[in-house]
Amino acid sequence: MSAVTSVATLPSHDRAADWRARVAHAFSRAAPHYARRATAQHAMGKRLLERLPDHARDVLDVGCGPGDLTAELATRYGTECTVSGLDLAPGMLAEARRRHPGAIRWICGDAADLPLPSASLDLVISNLAIQWCPDLNAVLAEIRRVSRPGGRVLINTLAPGTLDEVGQAWARPAALLEFRDAARHRRAAHAAGFRRVEVTTRLERFHYPDLAAVMASIKGVGAQVARGGARLSRADVARAARRFETLRTDAGLPVSYHLLTLDLEC
Repeated sequence: MSAVTSVATLPSHDRAADWRARVAHAFSRAAPHYARRATAQHAMGKRLLERLPDHARDVLDVGCGPGDLTAELATRYGTECTVSGLDLAPGMLAEARRRHPGAIRWICGDAADLPLPSASLDLVISNLAIQWCPDLNAVLAEIRRVSRPGGRVLINTLAPGTLDEVGQAWARPAALLEFRDAARHRRAAHAAGFRRVEVTTRLERFHYPDLAAVMASIKGVGAQVARGGARLSRADVARAARRFETLRTDAGLPVSYHLLTLDLEC
């Protein structure tokens, strides 16, 4: 029986726990290589930095990964600001501590169950993390809970159409996450009780020299071509490479991200 089949037969709370465990394990394994492969993630993170408020006292980075964006927040706001980075993967937090020693507080936790007091933050930021969370409503409700009145929330996530080229190449659309659209995020944000909800969309496209570079670049944002215990043969890889070659442009093999940016106020 495949991992996907066995997980589907579990009670819902056990399925959620299994999903969290698998995501944490996958990202922990990827942690030592993540920062140098995540050029697209870094580029999209800069879109959030452009929207930062001038001042903040207590800041949380949800899904901080190896902590590069968290460290930029600490530099931006200085020593009078308390900056925390939260991630589900212990391996990512270990890499964050190694890369960014200092005053940042690193927290292992789930975005849908934040281990923080209510109304304790005036800025929450998250770059390409909540697409991994199966319960969007719970995540936004928790972020609203820990935010102070007047607090700001800036989130990058992904919409349908993301990684379409990858889906075409592998001919396995089920291997990609089911990205949620802008309307779904607006409803969840309003349900969570945010006073102001702004959701903007933007197409970001990156190019890579070959299939191996594409696959290395996307593991952090939702592509799991061999998920559920499936194994890829050399023939599978060769077929995918041939399909992807039909999409090549002068710049290389394209990978599209339909970026959603949520700008929320409490």
